Amino acid sequence: MEWSLESVREMVAGGMQSVRECEICACAIAVCVLLLFMWYCYRVGREHGTSPLRGRYLSGPGRIGGVVGGFMSSDCRGRGKGKQGSLLEEQNGFAFCQSSECFRCTSAGESLNQRLYHSLQEYAKRYTWSGMGRVHKGVRDQGRYLNSRPTIQRPEVFFLPDLPSAPFFSREVQRHDVELLEQSFPALLAEFESIYHQPPARSGSSLPPGWKANNTPRGQWWTYYLVNQGTPLVLNVRRCPRAWRVLGQLRTFIANNVFGNACFSVLTPGALITEHYGPTNVRLRCHLGLRVPPSCELVVGGEPQCWSEGSCLLFDDSFLHRAFHDGSPDDGPRVVFMVDLWHPNVAAAERQALDYIFTPGRLEDREGK
Repeated sequence: MEWSLESVREMVAGGMQSVRECEICACAIAVCVLLLFMWYCYRVGREHGTSPLRGRYLSGPGRIGGVVGGFMSSDCRGRGKGKQGSLLEEQNGFAFCQSSECFRCTSAGESLNQRLYHSLQEYAKRYTWSGMGRVHKGVRDQGRYLNSRPTIQRPEVFFLPDLPSAPFFSREVQRHDVELLEQSFPALLAEFESIYHQPPARSGSSLPPGWKANNTPRGQWWTYYLVNQGTPLVLNVRRCPRAWRVLGQLRTFIANNVFGNACFSVLTPGALITEHYGPTNVRLRCHLGLRVPPSCELVVGGEPQCWSEGSCLLFDDSFLHRAFHDGSPDDGPRVVFMVDLWHPNVAAAERQALDYIFTPGRLEDREGK
């Protein structure tokens, strides 16, 4: 090929024309991507509700009322004492609630599996199936998973497959939230003292306002919920502004679905919480010791652990577990601040889907349709 000024001009002109055409294509693609992104943001923003920690308050007990984490809610236990005898039934040493307002009791069985699958399909249509492999597998085969689990770990409502499981977890798996809670120990203890030493809520009651008594075979177990099954309790929250502020700073607190709870929990000397399972394995229950006298113990999956004042204990409450306080009356109560955190191996996409599926009231509303 012979090089000449004319041939160089032609090559430069052709190159410049190609660049112009590429710029037009690139701009067109960029505009399309921008429009798609704006449409996606609009849709997500329109369909997502506000976080329950930012204003979804109730003035009374939680809307769902029943399962509050590991066993049965205090609301559920309170209802069980009056209507048509007892709504609590002993079976093989385990207490079961039969309240019509209890999420765990009214949502069991094949109908729950169908409602879970419909909710997952709705979520996928609105957002995406991406990252939903384990959630889809768990929802599809939920009945088989729950019935075939070994007796040491048997969540009562929802089991997410392929999650690493152990009775107790190292504090390192949720280091930020554990350290934040431990740093807040003085403030949380002071707030507990302020609500615990209030005069009784009504004549004939020994409990201050906001406290609930739970059924135990012996002793007393009292709870003061700030969040009950994903629903904030406004009156209790107003009495505990510092604890509420701490909850808002936690990165992995389950704030948007029925598996999330936060409360002060008190065991009096001689009290026993009988063996039971939690509703799911997607969370870790965190206990921050506020007052821990001698002879108090938590047994999870057959492994005993003791609380320590100012330190957090992380455990998977889908394992069979119990707690007791065998100290003397002079020792005083055992007190912990309890919060439910996401299991560290539940991915962000899975958390978003589970928040959607288990939004407070969603499954109950669907059942009534």
